[in-house]
Amino acid sequence: MDQRIAADRVARPLAEPVDEALTARVTLDEHATVTGWNAGAERLLGYSAAQIVGRTAAGLLAEPIPVEDLRTIEELPRWHGKVSVRHRDGHRLEIRVLAHHRTPETGTREWFLVSALTSKQPQPADETLVSRSFAQSPSCAQALYDTGLRARWVNEAMERALGLTKDDLLGLRTAEGVDGPVGERAEQGMLRVLETGEPEYQENFMRAGGETREHAWSVVLSPLRDQMGQVQGVCLTAHDITEQYWARKRLQLIAEAGGRIGTTLDVMRTAQELADVTIPQLADFVSVELLTSLDDLHGERAPEGGTAAGPLLLRRVAHQSVTPGIPEAVVGLGDVDGYPEHSAPVESLRSGRASRHEMTDAAIADWVADDPARASRARELGVHSVMTVPLSARGTTLGVAVFYRYHHPETFQQDDLVLAEELVARAAVCIDNALRYTRERGTAVTLQRSLLPQGLPEQAAVEVASRYRPAGGHAGVGGDWFDVIPLSGARVALVVGDVVGHGLHASATMGRLRTAVRTLADIDLPPDELLTHLDDLVARLSTEQESAQSAGRSPEIGGEVGATCLYAVYDPISRRCSLARAGHPLPAVVSPDGTAELVDLPACPPLGLGGLPFEAAEIDLPEGSLLALYTDGLIESRDRDIDDGLNRLCHLLTRPTPSLDALCDMVLADLLPQRPADDVALLLARPHALDTSQVATWEVSADPSAVAQARKDAVAQVEAWGLDDAAFVTELVVSELVTNAIRHGEPPIQLRLIHDKTLICEVSDGSNTAPHLRRARTYDEGGRGLLLVAQLTQRWGTRQSARGKTIWAEQL
Repeated sequence: MDQRIAADRVARPLAEPVDEALTARVTLDEHATVTGWNAGAERLLGYSAAQIVGRTAAGLLAEPIPVEDLRTIEELPRWHGKVSVRHRDGHRLEIRVLAHHRTPETGTREWFLVSALTSKQPQPADETLVSRSFAQSPSCAQALYDTGLRARWVNEAMERALGLTKDDLLGLRTAEGVDGPVGERAEQGMLRVLETGEPEYQENFMRAGGETREHAWSVVLSPLRDQMGQVQGVCLTAHDITEQYWARKRLQLIAEAGGRIGTTLDVMRTAQELADVTIPQLADFVSVELLTSLDDLHGERAPEGGTAAGPLLLRRVAHQSVTPGIPEAVVGLGDVDGYPEHSAPVESLRSGRASRHEMTDAAIADWVADDPARASRARELGVHSVMTVPLSARGTTLGVAVFYRYHHPETFQQDDLVLAEELVARAAVCIDNALRYTRERGTAVTLQRSLLPQGLPEQAAVEVASRYRPAGGHAGVGGDWFDVIPLSGARVALVVGDVVGHGLHASATMGRLRTAVRTLADIDLPPDELLTHLDDLVARLSTEQESAQSAGRSPEIGGEVGATCLYAVYDPISRRCSLARAGHPLPAVVSPDGTAELVDLPACPPLGLGGLPFEAAEIDLPEGSLLALYTDGLIESRDRDIDDGLNRLCHLLTRPTPSLDALCDMVLADLLPQRPADDVALLLARPHALDTSQVATWEVSADPSAVAQARKDAVAQVEAWGLDDAAFVTELVVSELVTNAIRHGEPPIQLRLIHDKTLICEVSDGSNTAPHLRRARTYDEGGRGLLLVAQLTQRWGTRQSARGKTIWAEQL
């Protein structure tokens, strides 16, 4: 061990005044065997290293240590206390020992014991050392105050901190030596220390004379007591914690930015959140500029930058200032400004690196000089330093943030630049997310609007008005839709549906369902049968998507497809409306007397569950009433119960308005927030009844001779309506359809003419066999009648009923 101690001295040479023999130093292994013994230990106990190394340390003890205490000591990293030992000559010694349980480079655990041989009584030189340490300590500023709070002594660090000499401060109170709130606060703390005898901690912020930077100080006010314990003064100790303080503030700002930046998926708002966070903690003015190539948020992102020859065009999307009114801004929000190639913002954009400058730097001075308005504003405000930080996310540069200081006396430091880079990087990711969301949402909205009716068809059965409002929050565009479908016999179908989910997938599914509804409506299926077929389609779509997802072909699309739907058919002749719903909210009806209520329809499951029946119900819709169909986004809200939403809707529908369009606008404005959480579709229909004078009906016998009378009756009615030009075609159509009903159908046979915006001829019979067009050969005696009807009329078709079928043809 002597050799090891000597080697340590060679490795770490000490100054000559240090006498190692004034400390007894001993090492023990884990078995308490002495492995090291220095000259100080020999001087203390009289044994030389040769006599003691290799022996157990227990032989040196004047009395054994209890086993329980040894077990406790073995677990400690360090032990200190008094130990009774015997000198070589036999006399007993009480020594104070400090023992370190350590693992040296050899890897073997050992105990390192030390005990001082020098006198522990105060020495005459101690007071001098204490005085010098107080006066010359560079680590903290100190001042002593008497009970009258007058300065009795200050050290050199306090002189430097205050920018005053000891002679300037002695005899002054704290509030006199340090003017302002800091001095007053310290003095109030001293009074409390004198009264309570308890120390007090404060944090103060103060700028010394001649300095531009404000320092943060950790101040401890502690009582000074005499031998009787009486407080005779106060010691003020101040540590400069400026670097720690600003590091803590930077961490707090970063943490705050995490919660304040990116609260929405709106580009402008996200950029403004970045600007708001950095003022005033980091800068006095900040602007956020985006490349104008990002203006087309619904298209593909264009390459960064502008033209190679001219200035780079940037759009101002946010700015903020410590001064009300933001006088620094020479570019308005949303405006485009050109930045020359040599300017600091463009250099940051091109290089992808942040930079900081003083106003005298060429990158700033030349840029400002080229812009008189900017130069004038900078001189007026006294801007002295600038930072430019590019907004980059996922390898793409989006724009640049520019920070200015003029009110803050210090120029930007490297730590400020690092902080700005961190904040801008967070904001850039959020802005990029907002841009991506805006593009996807724009695509989905465009797709959905293209799939919705571009204009409601002309028909006389109902007056209609509609509105579609996409979701305004994070959910994205949904799958709500509506439709108005003219049917045969002057009837009309009204449809409202809602696909589960949001985004492009929901919009595409909505388009498929709307097309399917139109196809099924074209064959005149009743509402319950139409929903049954639609349910089968949704179930197949769900199965297809589950298979595609399990095969990994469409991992981004959910496996299930679901939807709700309400389908209604209104007949203006009977003034009856047949309705069926599939998991959809109940429609509302306002009667001519102004009372509103929900239609009591059978509750049926949403589309896609499969195997469950749908039921229809019929209601009277007199002229002057109002039918409202809508999706759940209109009545459901986080802040409102669904029953309250229904009651509110019914109340709004009864309010008088100049038109149905005005009523739609009023309902949406009242029930929806500015940014609804879900899509909303609203369809209002005011039914119109056909007068009996516009409909003519004849019962036709099954005798072929009745065809002539049917032709005669039809022609007479058409002429009575003043439709002489349509008489010839009507006569031919009636002849062909009635003849077919007599030959191929079953009684009863009925002929009906309807005079609306078009002239409709209908022939009904008791057979369910539907006719179809076919190409007649040269010598065929039949097969040409329906072909003639199809060529001479605008459109024709067949619809089934509980009593048979109806063949109809429509002329303009």
